[in-house]
Amino acid sequence: MIISVATYNQLPIIKELAYQIWPIAYGDILSNRQLDYMLDLIYSIESLENQINKKQVFLLVSFENEYVGFASYELNFEDEKHNGIENNLNHVKTKIHKLYILPQIQGKGIGKKIIDYIKDIAIFNENNSIILNVNRFNKAKDFYLKYGFKITKEIKINIGNGYIMDDYVMELFF
Repeated sequence: MIISVATYNQLPIIKELAYQIWPIAYGDILSNRQLDYMLDLIYSIESLENQINKKQVFLLVSFENEYVGFASYELNFEDEKHNGIENNLNHVKTKIHKLYILPQIQGKGIGKKIIDYIKDIAIFNENNSIILNVNRFNKAKDFYLKYGFKITKEIKINIGNGYIMDDYVMELFF
């Protein structure tokens, strides 16, 4: 398995992977209309470029010479709401914005290796935790709990067009 930082030229690979993975990951959770809306909103090449320009680092994962997944993270993430532990100036977070693996490859430890990779970068950059959002009904929540993440809050995010993301915020402290 190889994890590499994606370049702008590789954004079509990320888009293609998202269009393969999302219908399976969210097919039982989201309507087809919401799925299409979110894929276009988040994974158009222009949107992916904007995400990189706003400090997200995209990773591509290859296994047996095939791209099988991707992730994105942001160091020194600043939450919009600062309360509780977030008020602590010594508490610096890395946010995993995306982590997706082709379903036929899941269960081989790739997701864990991606989180380990991002965690090492976070620690090197003196971040104290990793946070992420996961749909409350997504089975990936169980993977994150097993890894050691804790559910810290529930949030609903209006993403436009009448759609809401109903998520848990999860955090891994180190």
